[in-house]
Amino acid sequence: MIRFWVPALLLGLVVAAGCQKKQSESTNEATNAQKPGLPTRGKSAQPPQSNEELNQPLAKIDNVVITLGEFQERINRQSPYIRARYTSLEQKKEFLESLIRFEVLAKEAYKRGLDKDPEVIRTMKQVMIQKLMRDEFDAKVTAESVPEADMKAYYDANLTEYVKPEEVRVSAIIVKNKAQADRVAIEARGDAGKTNKGFRDLVMKYSSDEDTKLRGGDLRYFDAQTKELPAPVVRAAFGLVNTGDVSQTVDAGNGTYYVLKQTGRRKSMTKSFDDAKPAIRNKLFRDSRMKAQKDFVDGLKASAKIDINEANLARVRIDTSTAVDDGRGRDLQPPPTNPPGLSPPPPMAPEPGEATDVPRGESK
Repeated sequence: MIRFWVPALLLGLVVAAGCQKKQSESTNEATNAQKPGLPTRGKSAQPPQSNEELNQPLAKIDNVVITLGEFQERINRQSPYIRARYTSLEQKKEFLESLIRFEVLAKEAYKRGLDKDPEVIRTMKQVMIQKLMRDEFDAKVTAESVPEADMKAYYDANLTEYVKPEEVRVSAIIVKNKAQADRVAIEARGDAGKTNKGFRDLVMKYSSDEDTKLRGGDLRYFDAQTKELPAPVVRAAFGLVNTGDVSQTVDAGNGTYYVLKQTGRRKSMTKSFDDAKPAIRNKLFRDSRMKAQKDFVDGLKASAKIDINEANLARVRIDTSTAVDDGRGRDLQPPPTNPPGLSPPPPMAPEPGEATDVPRGESK
């Protein structure tokens, strides 16, 4: 029965384990926040508080003391909207009651030995690892620490991502007889070729090129300088003004004749280094942080004595049975997780003017 309510007390136990150790830190932080010349959480005309006042007890739960400074620091961590709800004495009592409830639940969890429960220990380790990685890397590896030269080198090495010519996409019916191509062109420019499906049907019916036929005639996007297609075909493709336009017969000059239908067009794009810099900085920051984390963990592993029993590892049995359904056609399996401490930092919000990752000429 214990495991049914372990999750409910889990966070309380984890935080309570360091509660008493944190009291002095909380008091010091609250004291510093009141000292002249130091940044505060908000503008206040109230005089600074002394250490003696901040160390005054508000509540005592057995051997755990909640001081005025700790209470004040805890409540000031909340958002301005939440803080505004706790200005009266009754509301302050309500917040203090929540701290007392936290402590008595944590004490009961200790009393029942939940600090030794494997699930609690595993969660405690995860919380400690997360804090370790934050302490180790948040100040050392930042987006602002990415050198300008590195960003410029990345931009120059990947210039094709930022400077792209106009591109067009067409589908083609390819035949080896001009008279047949002329007849197919008339059919394709009529009702039969008005829809993409109708044109694909004509490709399957008439085209002699097996490779493109498998793709419904799709030649994919290409620019005006491509060498992968005959020059007359490229010129004719760029001559189609609107998506859906169908060409007359195009003599490719190599014994084949094309009938083309434009299926897409991308405008040219030129993004300067300054325009691309926010996105490049974000990418290099994430790469640098991941590498620093990997190097840190590799160093710890190198200094540890690690023995792996591969024979026993081979005996591990993986349950590959069908996942439990929630009754609405959805699996109840938990999503995969990253190894603790090795996940990338959350993506930074785009800076003003930064383009989102949407293909050129297409909408989200």
